[in-house]
Amino acid sequence: MKAHKGFTLIELVVVVVIIAILATIAIPSYSQYITRSNRRAAQAVMMEIATREMQYFAANREFADEGDLGYVLPAEVARHYTYQITLVAGPPPGFTIAFTPSSSRQAGDGTLSLTSTGVKTPPEKW
Repeated sequence: MKAHKGFTLIELVVVVVIIAILATIAIPSYSQYITRSNRRAAQAVMMEIATREMQYFAANREFADEGDLGYVLPAEVARHYTYQITLVAGPPPGFTIAFTPSSSRQAGDGTLSLTSTGVKTPPEKW
């Protein structure tokens, strides 16, 4: 009698089903991880911009808009977000930094904002 080598169709189907189940679980988790990672990078940049705003205020007695501040977003953040600085005349003067998603990956994440008083919105994303 001759020994048969190889896999049966049932064995192959079982392996494909197991791989499909693992992919169904892993892909959404990975996607959420990437979205959170991009958000954290944007939040770190927002904090850096806020620090630069405070330094600018100390030197010039007013806050700066995007043009006056001259800050260029890092490439990894610029791929996913655009930012805007809104100045508040006061008194007291202030600012709001808003990061708006510009990529399809971050679109469902919503706009992030940080004010000169430290208010971060939406709070559940900080």
